[in-house]
Amino acid sequence: MRVLLVGSGGREHALAWAIAASPLVDRLYCAPGNAGIAAEAECVPISASDIAGLVAFAKREAIDFVVIGPEAPLVLGLVDALESVGIAAFGPTSAAARLEGSKSFAKEICRRAGIATAAHRGFHDPAAAKAYIAAHGMPVVIKADGLAAGKGVVVATDRAAADHAVDAALVERRFGAAGMEIVVEDFVAGEEVSFFALCDGSTALPLGAAQDFKRVGDGGIGPNTGGMGAISPAPPLAAALEGRIMDRIILPAIGTMEAEGHAFKGVLYAGLMLTAEGPKLLEFNVRFGDPECQVLMMRLMSDPLPALLAAHDGVLRQVDLRWREDHAVCVVMAAQGYPAAPQHGSEIRGLDRAAADPAVKIFHAATRDDAGRLVAEGGRVLGVTALGADLAQARTRAYAAVDRIDWPGGFCRRDIGGKLLQPADPVTGLPAGTVRP
Repeated sequence: MRVLLVGSGGREHALAWAIAASPLVDRLYCAPGNAGIAAEAECVPISASDIAGLVAFAKREAIDFVVIGPEAPLVLGLVDALESVGIAAFGPTSAAARLEGSKSFAKEICRRAGIATAAHRGFHDPAAAKAYIAAHGMPVVIKADGLAAGKGVVVATDRAAADHAVDAALVERRFGAAGMEIVVEDFVAGEEVSFFALCDGSTALPLGAAQDFKRVGDGGIGPNTGGMGAISPAPPLAAALEGRIMDRIILPAIGTMEAEGHAFKGVLYAGLMLTAEGPKLLEFNVRFGDPECQVLMMRLMSDPLPALLAAHDGVLRQVDLRWREDHAVCVVMAAQGYPAAPQHGSEIRGLDRAAADPAVKIFHAATRDDAGRLVAEGGRVLGVTALGADLAQARTRAYAAVDRIDWPGGFCRRDIGGKLLQPADPVTGLPAGTVRP
């Protein structure tokens, strides 16, 4: 098969690495790719949001299957455009991608499907939003309705922060069209996990859970980011919860979407809060997470390509995926100044030395080859990922690899997964942070 992968981040490097190993692949392209992906695929300089350019390339190169990594081209209708010319593509249609592209739409689907989620209100008018927040009380969560590259969510613990978040979206238009509407939600306390399922329009296959770490600083302080690290499996997710999540969140969502004429195919990513009352949905995403994809691909033993094809073809019931029992940890290395103003162009050295351990893989998220020099090209730049027999061993290997990288222009969190190594609760016997089903 001739396969085109769309995207340029760490998620896409992990997918490229996994797909390139498939015996079904004769040739793998990636648009636009990055310096790390170039070792797995032939990179082509077409933006992930250039729908016409991607369709023209796929036609010209007789591409058999397109795998779309990021959310923006899905919301823009890349799947629709490819399928209209007879090219199979993995991912939801534009209509189905509204589960991520519009938080108010996703909340309405939750209401109709009976999915437990935070109470919310949508607003276009800043004065009305502020009045609601004043009457509601703190804390609240304020979200841009559309796609804001992971930066449109504010957890406000005081009125000043809440009013600033409202103004940033509705007055300053900091998020452009994505922030023309905001959703104000109740704050939900608990342990946050990411749950993934492959969907073929009518059924779903669980891919399991990961836990990512959004705040930029150790201890979960500072602004939200796209993710500073991830672990899998997610220890807070007691095994019995997986069936409950499938039965009460994933399957009702895809059943409602199918009944309303927007059958969902692709990866459905449920951002969940595990509360004392059970799992509650925070948001849906319509693609693999980043950096969660990195840890999932490290643990996946099966060839992913047949599963992606089965999701497209509506035959997921025929798929059985095998997973390593190992734990995986991904530590994101970001450019100094991230997330506000990341510094571009700093040189990175020592990756070969860092990845000498066969249990370590370094996924590139924003790198460029500058005349033989590897340089940073964005905010989150590398995903240093390691396997281990347990979480402690995987963390040790990941941070040992981080320490071998020579990059003064980068930084990372030093506590990814650390709190989960705390002693078990003396009463329940469960790992610290575990929520019972």
